[in-house]
Amino acid sequence: MKLFIGSDVHGSEANLVRFLSAIDKAKDNREEVKAVLLGDIYNHGPRNPFPEGYAPMKVAEQLNARKNIFSVIKGNCDSEVDQMISEFPILDDFSMQWQGRTLYFTHGHRHNPDLPVENAKEGDIVFYGHFHNPRYSVIDGVRYVCVGALGLSPEGAQRAYAAVDDRNVRVVALDGGETLIEFDI
Repeated sequence: MKLFIGSDVHGSEANLVRFLSAIDKAKDNREEVKAVLLGDIYNHGPRNPFPEGYAPMKVAEQLNARKNIFSVIKGNCDSEVDQMISEFPILDDFSMQWQGRTLYFTHGHRHNPDLPVENAKEGDIVFYGHFHNPRYSVIDGVRYVCVGALGLSPEGAQRAYAAVDDRNVRVVALDGGETLIEFDI
């Protein structure tokens, strides 16, 4: 199975479609796929500019059509009203077992390297977004991976997502597919 992790769509249908294309390519290769979005799905936030292809209702349509493969976490820009247009639950942080370790999924405003996940232990991996810039750090043996952002990214940062398989974790540039971060599981 392959796991795709994106964050911070901020209503950008254009960039969500790029992310979905990467997922569809894996499905075309007959790989089983699951995907997690780490929050800030529809709203661009009051301090942010409109992202490319800003169309929150179209983002909802795209995600609703693929609701069977997605888990979506609530970010700091998501609200209760977002659930009304979503045919899938918008979840709190969660974790899952993967290759003998725990993977944690959080938006990043409550848990990140500066606000560690309480139960994480050496070898576990915490995926987060919120900061819009891909980064990787290890604290007390716990790996923290900021997957970047799909919709909004800081000046000079590449839009990115993570792809996880049985062997490794890669953070990949949304445009061009360049590997920005990579490590073995």
